[in-house]
Amino acid sequence: MDLERIRESMVASERMIERLRDETAPAVERAGRAMVACIRNGGKILLCGNGGSAADAQHVATELVVRYLADRPAIPAIALTVDTSILTAASNDLGFANVFSRQVEAIGREGDVLLAISTSAMSRNVIRAAETARARGLVTVALTGESPGELHAVADHVIAVPSDYTPRIQEGHLVVEHILCQMLEAATMEQSS
Repeated sequence: MDLERIRESMVASERMIERLRDETAPAVERAGRAMVACIRNGGKILLCGNGGSAADAQHVATELVVRYLADRPAIPAIALTVDTSILTAASNDLGFANVFSRQVEAIGREGDVLLAISTSAMSRNVIRAAETARARGLVTVALTGESPGELHAVADHVIAVPSDYTPRIQEGHLVVEHILCQMLEAATMEQSS
């Protein structure tokens, strides 16, 4: 890749971030407020996704449990993507489409939040997790790309990154995830002081 193509890629990312700011800030605020309310009421954040989105789920859970920018009380968060025994048993015994929904059924409680991450909004196992979450009274927040998918229909809050290009969607997800972490951390520090 030559220097010009590198610059073009950076410009494309900048343009997506500008659209993200202009088009999704209210949705990010609403989702963040729902997540803050969950934590203030003693709930927890469950996170799921596949591939890079699984890594995002783990990243966000780590930022919440350990720290984002400041020392403060831990924020309860669980990435449903990390327990290999559960993942393999559920995949083998129940089918991969149920790998996250089974965990939501086991540990999700009314008032908790499921942060469901899918660039396509069509990941069957993420959609099933959101359906189970909704049925159990959890609040569902979906991070997706701009193309409408089944996940949009089962989520309470949808933050759709304005792109259909997976790398740009993932970049947008990271920006949103960090903003949500910042909102949760600020609220936790305010509550503990």
